[in-house]
Formats: sequence, C-alpha cells, structure tokens
Amino acid sequence: MTSTWYTLLVLAVAAERLAELVVARRNTRWSLARGGVESGRGHYPVMVALHTALLAGCLAEVWFAERPFPAVLGWTMAAVVVASQVLRWWCIRTLGPRWNTRVIVVPGLPRVTGGPYRWLSHPNYVAVVAEGLALPLVHGAWVTALVFTALNAVLMVVRIRCEDGALARLPAADAPA
Repeated sequence: MTSTWYTLLVLAVAAERLAELVVARRNTRWSLARGGVESGRGHYPVMVALHTALLAGCLAEVWFAERPFPAVLGWTMAAVVVASQVLRWWCIRTLGPRWNTRVIVVPGLPRVTGGPYRWLSHPNYVAVVAEGLALPLVHGAWVTALVFTALNAVLMVVRIRCEDGALARLPAADAPA
C-alpha cells in the first residue's frame, strides 16, 4: 500500500466520521424532542479533538517520517479497521435514534440489550479502540498508535463512567433488538 492509498483510506475514515456526525445531529434532535438529558458535555470537545488528531497524526507520521508499509501487519490492521467500521455501524443500527456521539439519555426508554449489546456493554468503544490502534498501524505509524491509544484509554475511563451513570437511570432492559 503506497502512501497515497493510505491517505485515501484515512480520508475515507474521515468521511465515515462526518457521516456519523450527520446521524448524531439527527439523533440529538430526536432525543432532545423526547426530553433527552445530556451528560458529559465537558469531555466531548476533548474527544472530538483527540479523534481529529488521530486522523491528522496518521497522515503526518506516514508522510513526514516516511513510514514504510509493513505488508503483513499493514494488511492485518486494514482488516481490523474494516471490522471496526462494521461493528460501529452495527451499534448505530442497533441503537437507532438513540445512538449518538454525545451521551444523551431519553427518560423512560429502557436500555438496549440486542445486537452487539447482547454481549458487551460498550461495543462501540471496542470499535473505537480497535480503529485507533489499527488505522495508524496500517502504514507503520506506531507513534500515533501509541499516543492515541494511551490518551484514548484515559478518555474512555471518563466517558464510560459518564455513560454508565446516565444509563443507570434507565428502566430495566428491553427485549433484544
């Protein structure tokens, strides 16, 4: 994979993130119209900045440090990036209008336990962690992978605590979706 193809991959992931934001804005309006309550506003800008820095770091490290494409690792990590996108969109589909990039809970709606939520409490964050590690390693950007993974681990502790606290106010789980 050349640096040009890698750049196109990172731009494709950026386009996917923009699509997520479109879905999230629509879902925010849906949730707020139903009395949704937002939690964790303070960490949201940090999350946006970190995820933006991941994409920029991937490109900067590959282009400026002239990282070579590590064939076996690169193709394996490319498969992980694709798998993380599949998992992410499975989460989005399962949660429907309740999925968001923000933590917004609509009072009275039960917690979703279908789809990937049948097995994991936070499957979307599994996708985030996998993508954050794999995307840089597709083209040998190991510094970006390490820095993002470390900073994201701290952010995920804050985010999951926030989300768990918000979800604890929901009624018993609904039927699997």
